Amino acid sequence: MSLEVTDLAVEIGDRRLLEGISFHVPDGARVGLIGESGSGKSLTALAILGLLPEGARVRGSIRWDGRELVGASDRELARLRGDEIGMVFQDPQTALNPIRTVGRQISESVRIHEGLSGRALRSRAVEEAARVALPDPERIVRRYPHQLSGGQRQRAAIAMALACNPRLLVADEPTTALDVTIQAEILRLLGALTRDQAMGLLFITHDLAVLSQVATHAVVLAEGRIVEQAPVAELLTAPASAVARGLLRDATATLWRGGDEA
Repeated sequence: MSLEVTDLAVEIGDRRLLEGISFHVPDGARVGLIGESGSGKSLTALAILGLLPEGARVRGSIRWDGRELVGASDRELARLRGDEIGMVFQDPQTALNPIRTVGRQISESVRIHEGLSGRALRSRAVEEAARVALPDPERIVRRYPHQLSGGQRQRAAIAMALACNPRLLVADEPTTALDVTIQAEILRLLGALTRDQAMGLLFITHDLAVLSQVATHAVVLAEGRIVEQAPVAELLTAPASAVARGLLRDATATLWRGGDEA
């Protein structure tokens, strides 16, 4: 399965926020959307997932496995999310329900999409917690989000996204709120999981140093438009656009500081 975005444009009110966005995520590929704050990268992800705010107008095409998602019904998109396309967002604190156990939340998409219940559903929650290397998974699935560390909450959010073994994972700045050590652990986990399962990855970030650890190809955005598309290795050695050169300077400066602001 592959994701193909063609000439995507998004307007809200009288503002055109995205224009002419076109890129391709082949099955199993790891692609990054990168740009500064306000460049349109998160908005692009929300458009793909059918999660744009009410009143947003979308033009162009978003095709998943040949199916057109622009204009698809909420019911069709809901079936797709979690089952074929998984989502990990920046702040697991807001992604997780504080009054439900971690295990119930990890297994929710399995209950909806696969119809499991009872003991089988509880066992699946433990299995998924173990897959993302949560410690003592049998115990941790009975805990609530506030009882987990920030890194553990993000692992739980990843487990939620992967529980139905989607073919594409959309990860929107999933390590920004974490310290450098935990950030590195989460990036290694995402890299290993997507490689081992031949899963596509659309990784959204403002940090080229982070992107270089998980993606092989990059789409660079600025002010709602694509300004460059290139292998990540090229962006690290010979970026063509002024935006990419700025991102490279920022990444280099962070590395010289020892990652203090990663």
